[in-house]
Amino acid sequence: MKNKIYLISGLFVLPLLCFNSCRTKDQTANPGISAMPVVAYTVRNENIVYYDTYPATLVALNEIQLRSEVNGYITGIYFKEGSHIIKGEKLYEIDRRKYEAALNAARANVEIAESNLIKAQRDADRYKRLDEQDAIAKQILDDGLTARGNAQTQVKLAKANLLNAETDYNYSLLTAPFSGLIGFSFVKPGAFVAAGQTLLTSISSDDPIGADFFIDQKSLPYFLDIQNSKSSDTIQFFKVVLPDNTDYKFSGKLSVIDRAIDPQTGTIRIRVVFQNKESSLRPGMNCKLKVLNQDSGSKVIIPTRATIEQMGEFLVYLIENNKVTQRRIVPGANLGKYLIVREGLNPGDRIVLEGIQKVRDGSVVSIGDTLNTQVSTKP
Repeated sequence: MKNKIYLISGLFVLPLLCFNSCRTKDQTANPGISAMPVVAYTVRNENIVYYDTYPATLVALNEIQLRSEVNGYITGIYFKEGSHIIKGEKLYEIDRRKYEAALNAARANVEIAESNLIKAQRDADRYKRLDEQDAIAKQILDDGLTARGNAQTQVKLAKANLLNAETDYNYSLLTAPFSGLIGFSFVKPGAFVAAGQTLLTSISSDDPIGADFFIDQKSLPYFLDIQNSKSSDTIQFFKVVLPDNTDYKFSGKLSVIDRAIDPQTGTIRIRVVFQNKESSLRPGMNCKLKVLNQDSGSKVIIPTRATIEQMGEFLVYLIENNKVTQRRIVPGANLGKYLIVREGLNPGDRIVLEGIQKVRDGSVVSIGDTLNTQVSTKP
């Protein structure tokens, strides 16, 4: 009886040993059959607000160097240096006495010339009537008509001299050609100024003010789209970062795209205008201009560390049915810790985030954790 028991037990032990032996051989032949533990990331759309930064220079939209149009001595300065002035405001006065005298003389000459014309017109009319009656020599009529023509010419000449005198008189009082900021005065009361030569001061408009910067020719289509966009008044495409690294509180609007690209640098100049009611922006100031990146908006975004770069291409490991497949993606803007994906992934896809160095195309994985966090990208 004991022998039968041992025999039955042997029958059960033999298949078990055979199964274990086969299992050991299978694992040896296929060592990759065990699942590789990884941490996954679930792809989702995020609302991204991202700005590119360009060096920029603030420029006045209107700027002049003020010079006198007449000679003379400065008799009055009526502005405060560095202040805001209004169009038409009185700035300088040049000794006006001789220009006023010349103006009065020119007016008198016009009156004399007009009186002479009236007399010449009466004489010509009388000679014409007498000629019709054949009561006067033709020579007298011709002389009368010539005198009338000369008198008309004298009136024109006198009026031209009057205009010149009025112009000189008006130029002896200099006023602001536009509203803006006025700089230092380079002359003092009593100084002699030469017409068209002596620099008096400089004036620049301050509201609005422009910011000039240069872009690569590859970026030109995006800026043309902004220029033609109907939403450019509502979307904050442009911001200024001041020299102290603080953000200016008003956004800007694209004003001018230069007519041509510089063939030597491959760049083109762009001008954006900003309101500047508090005059906190000054011409010549160097600043940084932030431009809303074209990848901004609702975009697919993934952690940068989930990608592999090979030969200029970006790859990720896509997880499907606990198996990874290498997937090529088209990247957008690099946000540091995160990367925008233009093509290759869809919301809901799962990719390998941690353990990426251990897996290969076709590897079986076990997901230890899944990350699905909201991405914070502040401009």
